[in-house]
Amino acid sequence: MRYMLIMRDSQEAIDASKEIPFDEIIAAMGAYNESLVKAGVLLAGEGLADASEGFVVDFESDPPVVTDGPYAEAKELFSGFWMLEVSSKEEAAQWASRCPLGPGSKLEVRRVAGAEDFPQDNEWIQKEEQWREEQANRAAN
Repeated sequence: MRYMLIMRDSQEAIDASKEIPFDEIIAAMGAYNESLVKAGVLLAGEGLADASEGFVVDFESDPPVVTDGPYAEAKELFSGFWMLEVSSKEEAAQWASRCPLGPGSKLEVRRVAGAEDFPQDNEWIQKEEQWREEQANRAAN
């Protein structure tokens, strides 16, 4: 099973991180990431740039409206993610609990839906499987 760990930070967490030496933060995250790699469960993981560099596409109107960040109304912002492949929801929770985050931070843990979660006779599901195979073949070459 694949799970996504979505890091959400409040302003409290952002302010607290400014009090910790950057090298210390990187070392703690690096050690956590290394443990994920050594266990063979890490598929991907990235930090996200500041929200001021992002934007939101709002589909309430036609055409959709694009609004630049930051998002003053947000109490928590996504700041990074990990993609894990683990054997169970419980294992995903164990890995999430080990993440070196502090007060004001949360990890939202969500199972990533796979093709098997959708009707196998749907043409778009079949096409997606074909696209994934083609992509894997290109990556291998």
